[in-house]
Amino acid sequence: MLRDEARAHLTEKILPFWERLKDPGGGFCGYVDKELNIDWGADRGCILNSRILWVFSTAARALADEGLRAYADHAYAFLARFEDAENGGVYWSVSHDGRPVDTTKHTYCQAFAIYGLAAYYRLTGREEALEKAIRLYRLIEEKCRDEGGYGEAFRADFSPESNEKLSENGVMAGRTMNTLLHVLEAYAELYRVWPDEGLRAKGEEALGCFLHTIYNPGKHRLEVFFDRDFHPLLDMQSYGHDIEAGWLLWDAVVTLLPREDWPPYRAMCLDLTGSVCCRAFTDHGLKNECVDGRDDELRIWWVQAETMLGFANAYALTGDAAWLDRLRVQWAAIQRLMVDKRPGGEWYWSVYEDGALTERPMVEEWKCPYHNGRMCLRLMEADLPV
Repeated sequence: MLRDEARAHLTEKILPFWERLKDPGGGFCGYVDKELNIDWGADRGCILNSRILWVFSTAARALADEGLRAYADHAYAFLARFEDAENGGVYWSVSHDGRPVDTTKHTYCQAFAIYGLAAYYRLTGREEALEKAIRLYRLIEEKCRDEGGYGEAFRADFSPESNEKLSENGVMAGRTMNTLLHVLEAYAELYRVWPDEGLRAKGEEALGCFLHTIYNPGKHRLEVFFDRDFHPLLDMQSYGHDIEAGWLLWDAVVTLLPREDWPPYRAMCLDLTGSVCCRAFTDHGLKNECVDGRDDELRIWWVQAETMLGFANAYALTGDAAWLDRLRVQWAAIQRLMVDKRPGGEWYWSVYEDGALTERPMVEEWKCPYHNGRMCLRLMEADLPV
């Protein structure tokens, strides 16, 4: 059964890799090169640390494994090194010994700290963690939000700065689909442990923005980069984000909205998943993105993991067995192309369609256990007859 394979992959491949990166001096290593050489002196990103916190917290709870709690505790302790006691919020990165390096306060980064803290509280019941998550939620609403939505990048004092960190393809985005998606994800995770009506309302607003502004029903996709007035800046479909949103938005819908409000979101989520499947899915996994009508054929680790969850969610919503067939094809592609078979390996950052490796490292500020670890954790709980 796929749930058993996912459990074995999580416990025998993914978690052991990240366990080895626990630094006795604090936190987890921030960089491992393509040859699996560990750079213990590399800077540590808050997004990576927050995602590690979420994975070990959720895995410890799902597997009832007290041994994994120690890794969650370790990530939680180091998260304090990212905190700005003077201005609030968390920095983008710190040195290996916890000194601020990049003091950017990005909304995306604040959201992932909430995400990790909420999962840690769910595991431990530690009130301090919940209090930190709530403070960050309130900080996002006070410092990162404006009359039009959520801003992106800020200096340490929360004065605005340019958004290089979440812009690409030659545009400088004032707002991004990606940041709003993960603010919503964080708010839904926090709501599960702190069912505050104000928080729920903010999540509902974000869902409405996706349905009415970011989703382009005519093109069957989410727009990606916007100016501050939500005018799209690029003709682009991010296949990975659309397949991720196909299930992640639905997860937020069932968490935050009454059942009578679900139908248009169900239609949107299935449209996104179906569009990506039609345009980008092959027996070699999912393509990365399409810009100005040209596909990027790279197979990227997180895109492949999110494809599994998108297909599983489509099956849950429709009961159509074709999604089960696609799940199996995608799982085989992951095993063949993405999983590093070397002793001590995990997943490659990216490969070409023919399986040739790129030069990307095994760990850096974005390469984390969150996507493939979460894939396994959710498949373990999914009602799948395969």
